Amino acid sequence: MRGEGPGSKGRQLKEGLVDEQGEGREKKTRKQNSEETCPAMCLCISDTVSCSFSGLSKLPLSLPSFSVTLDLSHNHLSWLGSGSFYNMARLENLQISHNQLSTLRHDHSHPFLTMLDLSSNRMARLPWDNVKALPGLVQRGLYLHNNSLICDCSMYGVFWHWDLKGYVTVKDFRDEHTCSFNGERRTSIQFLRHTRFFHNCTLEKTISQPLTTLLSTVFVSEGDKMHLDCRTSLNGTDLSFTWLSPRKGYITQDSMNDTLISLFSNGTLEIQGAQVNDSGLYVCTAMDITQALNATWEVNVTVLLHEGESFNTGYTTLLGCLVTMVLILIYLYLTPCRCTCCKQPKPPGIPIATYDPSTLASVFSYSMREQPKIQTNKHVAFMEPMISDEGTEWIPES
Repeated sequence: MRGEGPGSKGRQLKEGLVDEQGEGREKKTRKQNSEETCPAMCLCISDTVSCSFSGLSKLPLSLPSFSVTLDLSHNHLSWLGSGSFYNMARLENLQISHNQLSTLRHDHSHPFLTMLDLSSNRMARLPWDNVKALPGLVQRGLYLHNNSLICDCSMYGVFWHWDLKGYVTVKDFRDEHTCSFNGERRTSIQFLRHTRFFHNCTLEKTISQPLTTLLSTVFVSEGDKMHLDCRTSLNGTDLSFTWLSPRKGYITQDSMNDTLISLFSNGTLEIQGAQVNDSGLYVCTAMDITQALNATWEVNVTVLLHEGESFNTGYTTLLGCLVTMVLILIYLYLTPCRCTCCKQPKPPGIPIATYDPSTLASVFSYSMREQPKIQTNKHVAFMEPMISDEGTEWIPES
């Protein structure tokens, strides 16, 4: 249905409904968050809490602080007080469509809130000056259709700009954006279809989104002069230029206080004596105030060192690793050569046999162990000489 809220589309938006005091509170750890209980009338899945179609007339007493998405649509909420979501520091998507809200506090903000659906409520007036002061990304997703808005130039100016910029919050629900004169439902009109009722309104021209974004690459040696041209698609005569540099930030002709940097009227940026830390992405934005247009030109700058200074410790480390690897391969796979000049060790000399009874006994005992034992009742006798005065006698020894 076209009248239904766009919660299912998952578009993001930022609006103030969370007390600023929540910004100063420390985020609880994941362990503490997991211990928090889910309200009985809600469904909690991961970091999403859905309390839709629960018949709520007021917010639950406690909501999980780790929630990223909170769905309160299709209830009976008529009022949201200050700090209603102050403890939900991670809240990004807030859906409050199809309720009975008639007012909205605008004196609060939260840096993480990126979606807010306020469609199909009973809001008659909003602080339009505060709405226009919101960043463009925030205004892109503010859903306000199907409300009881009062027709006035401030209200129409906000939606006229959103329609001019092509925001889907207006394009997808063009017929559902209605307002009434003096709050009478009988005079309700589709103000985006019937613009003749607002011809007397004075509408400001705002700078639209960039037409084109072009990118170029520039190489310059260290110490040389660097020229960066802003070659955008705009050709008007009344153009203003702004450069965003990685080291100096935003550079304009009115904020020039550096003698080494010059910004000319044609958008050319000149830097004297480029340094290595000047490398990075430079973005030039050309704005045509009369036509409410702007365009950007991006330059990727690389400052090169001189050849004598290009050798650094990184190459030294790489060279050392290569040498070490080569030495390891040589040690593992290449055997040393046998040189002919090296003298081979002489073979051990043949010992002269001498008579030793113990040696003879060991030889015979070894021979006996080698031969198969055919008989086990044999005895071996040895004759050992005995020298006496009368002569040599042989005494048998078993």
